[in-house]
Amino acid sequence: MSYDVSGGARSVAARVCQIVFGRKRIVHGRARDEPGFIHRSGVAWIGQSVLVMSSRDAEELATRLRSLGVRVAMAPVTIPHTSLDAFRRPRA
Repeated sequence: MSYDVSGGARSVAARVCQIVFGRKRIVHGRARDEPGFIHRSGVAWIGQSVLVMSSRDAEELATRLRSLGVRVAMAPVTIPHTSLDAFRRPRA
């Protein structure tokens, strides 16, 4: 999956980052992590605006991003798990 946000849509870009990468929220004075799509099992962030994930997760994310006016492109790919591991980021 690949997505693109218009350069002038800063608030949309910020919301997309929250959806994809997650965010921390303060609720009743307590910090709460809201994980993004990259924290889901089987999702790999390949690079700027490019993710690999199951078709189910891709459809869910595409629906959310398109509702914000984001351009989304998807295509099926086959990547061995051993190759996909090269793109995984270490967990904090």
